[in-house]
Amino acid sequence: MQWSYPELRLRLIKAGLWPEGRMARLACYLAAMATVLFALQQFLRLFVPTWGDHLGGWIDFLAFLAIVLFCILAFRWLKRRVLWRLRNRLIVTYVFIGVIPAVLLVAMALITLYGLAGQFAVFVVTSEIDSQLRSLEAANAAVCNELAARLERGDNPASESLAGLRKRDPAWSRRQVCAWYGDKPLPMCNEFKGSSLTIPRFVQGRFRDVVRDGGSLYLRAVTSVPVRSNRLTVVTSEPFDKELVGTIAADLGEITVFPSGVMINGPAAKTAGSSASVTPSGNSSGVASSNLPSPAVQTTQPVSKPSGSQTRASQSTFTVGSVPFPAGNFDLEIPLAGTSLSAVDWNTGKPERMVLVRVRTRPSTLYSHLFAALGEFVQGVAYILLGVGIFFAIIELIALIIGTRMTRTVTAAVAQLHQATKHVDRGDFSHRIPVSSSDQLADLAISFNSMTASIEKLILEQKEKQRLENELAIAQEVQSQLFPRQVSELESLEVHGFCRPARTVSGDYYDFLTASSHKLILAVGDISGKGISAALLMATIHSAVRAYSVESLPQMREPVAVGAVAGSGRIMASWPEGVEVSPGALLGLLNHQLYESTPPEKYATLFLGIYDGRSHHLTYSNGGHLPPILISKDGTIRRLEAGGTVVGLFDNMTYEEGAVEMHPGEILLAYSDGVTEPENDFGEFGEHRLIDLVRDNRDLPLPQISQIVTMAVDDWIGDNEQPDDVTLVLARAR
Repeated sequence: MQWSYPELRLRLIKAGLWPEGRMARLACYLAAMATVLFALQQFLRLFVPTWGDHLGGWIDFLAFLAIVLFCILAFRWLKRRVLWRLRNRLIVTYVFIGVIPAVLLVAMALITLYGLAGQFAVFVVTSEIDSQLRSLEAANAAVCNELAARLERGDNPASESLAGLRKRDPAWSRRQVCAWYGDKPLPMCNEFKGSSLTIPRFVQGRFRDVVRDGGSLYLRAVTSVPVRSNRLTVVTSEPFDKELVGTIAADLGEITVFPSGVMINGPAAKTAGSSASVTPSGNSSGVASSNLPSPAVQTTQPVSKPSGSQTRASQSTFTVGSVPFPAGNFDLEIPLAGTSLSAVDWNTGKPERMVLVRVRTRPSTLYSHLFAALGEFVQGVAYILLGVGIFFAIIELIALIIGTRMTRTVTAAVAQLHQATKHVDRGDFSHRIPVSSSDQLADLAISFNSMTASIEKLILEQKEKQRLENELAIAQEVQSQLFPRQVSELESLEVHGFCRPARTVSGDYYDFLTASSHKLILAVGDISGKGISAALLMATIHSAVRAYSVESLPQMREPVAVGAVAGSGRIMASWPEGVEVSPGALLGLLNHQLYESTPPEKYATLFLGIYDGRSHHLTYSNGGHLPPILISKDGTIRRLEAGGTVVGLFDNMTYEEGAVEMHPGEILLAYSDGVTEPENDFGEFGEHRLIDLVRDNRDLPLPQISQIVTMAVDDWIGDNEQPDDVTLVLARAR
């Protein structure tokens, strides 16, 4: 039966075998390219065997990429087909819960047994070497103290005085000892085979380490002490050879030493061109056989390459000891038990990694070293570990049983949640999941029910929030009408104002009022707080200033009777005929009104000024506001500070007045703290920066100066939220 291409494609798509995604198509393309190149390679080899060899790397690379992509696609297909059902997912989860931890525990035990055991074997070797060094240092210190005592008494430090050391300690038969008083060697050097030693120049006190001297390794200790007017230096040396390492390997296992660029001291090491072989691990003698005079030593010689280049080969110099017999089926040989020892260059004193030590042993031998002091308690520890393993196995079995029995409960709860999400998707938030248990799944159902109830409540709150936002938008529009939209400037004074709220509505205030044909009232204020409350208080001050400043009010220069508080709290004012309105009197009236009509924590700062276009004088009073600044044409500044405290905080306050003459070209700068107090990493924007900006651009139109200042403040704030309302008032005399 033959199928057309569309039918075949449709069947493959239904079976999930058609490459639909980009990765699937890329994997097929790579596999096809690798197949074509392979066929081309085989075809070329029919003519010449070497043809097509350069295609092998490309074929391997393309095949590797195709295999990786097909593995990813197979994993996705398996996840989509097999793990879609929750029951299958739980089965896989239980396999990981039940099997993987057990495998990890076994792997951890093996790593602990063989990994840490290998390091412990190395630790035993290095500890024994360090113990030999400490013993050598103690003996060297004793010799130095004996010689120093003789030199202090003026006696001759002859070698006979130390001859008893050989009788008390057999190890002295292998050691070399030499002493120098200053730079002069003492007679004992020849007696104790120390004439070949040289005095160390890099040692000032005590020293003990493995050293390289003349291509050989030694354990060497140095003690240098001051005696009279000179120094006594004693050096004791012991060869680091097969005999020394053999004492360490006696009850540990097989130890192989790989020197790098040195010769192990001994007769065999001095024979060039010799060969040696390492004894197999089963050799009971544990000594490497060789055709050299010393049969247990292996040597390392430089190997010359045919190309003429020279290299050093690190071969086993000698092997001592033997691998212990296994104590059981799991008592396997420990791999990777090796370390490098540092050897100090005797001529320069610089440490070098010169010797590699490999240890072959078994865990039973190491644990006998580790628990040697515990005796029969070791068997008890083994029983405890066995009991812990059985306990873990029981817990694992119980976990599998409980997980299997909970499968039906979990799947039923998930089905209920799935059904509930369909109701939510349809917009039915009234659906509730029945709760019949008290486990976490029941808590999840309760949370889902609470979530749907919260969503219903949130929808209602969102509607209410939308209504409040609409009202705030209306309030913002109303407040924008309070600011002067069209300013009737005087012939001798140009004014401009700008206010940008930090929130929807502003608590800052500014206004320009025409008192007469030649007088203009300027008002700038800042209300405590932000938001709706500050905006309402701003509207109150706006209406009060305009009400007290209208032309129909009687005028006064000095307040004859500023106000008498009636029983109802109202102010009864009388204005004498022919007296002008006073900024200080207006601030006093506003202060009393706000004090009586606002809470104690509410207050405002307010600057009021009356400019006379005929005399070019500005009469002002400042109620706690940031002092406005007059910037002259030559750049000098004057601050308008006359006045009093804030408005609305204290009752019965009087406000002083000041008067200045504004010269042509002089600019009045009034602002709120939202201009100078914004901060970034460099600190506040500051008054000095504001003054410099206005001073540098004082010849530009006032709206352009305002734009420059606000842009500078925005750049200073950066991406942060505007912290306060920004208000700026500029006036320039003509």
